[in-house]
Amino acid sequence: MTLTAKDVAEIIKLLEQSRFDSLSLEMDGMKLNLQRSCTVPVSQTHNNAAAQTATGVPPPQPTSKARPPSKPGLLDVTSPFLGIFYRTPKPGQPPFIEVGSKVEEGTVIGIIEVMKLMNSVPAGVKGEVVEILPENGSLVEYGEVLLRVRPEPSP
Repeated sequence: MTLTAKDVAEIIKLLEQSRFDSLSLEMDGMKLNLQRSCTVPVSQTHNNAAAQTATGVPPPQPTSKARPPSKPGLLDVTSPFLGIFYRTPKPGQPPFIEVGSKVEEGTVIGIIEVMKLMNSVPAGVKGEVVEILPENGSLVEYGEVLLRVRPEPSP
């Protein structure tokens, strides 16, 4: 059995949606090691390089793009994937959100295309959108700030 790029993208998506921080998979002599939200220790770089060579997909790493500083009290909503960020469901349609939009944890704020798969991105927070950073159709990195939200006051 071999893994296609689509299979690897689905595995990455499942890992991102799970409560686990890493996944190691070994099939027919091929090894796939994925980690999220953490720095890779130097001793693991060889295994991760092998996973990238075998699958063509590097394990997620925190973004290297400089983040503009956030104003005090605002929450950053970051990209869960590396891919192309779309603010609209389809070309010519209105954006999911605008500055001033109220969002809930499950509100879709955009779509990130990863290897021809479209992944909805939820806000993950409740409040008012005060800033949207990436342009529609731009490349975003894992961990890059997509938007900033002013949280609703606690009752």
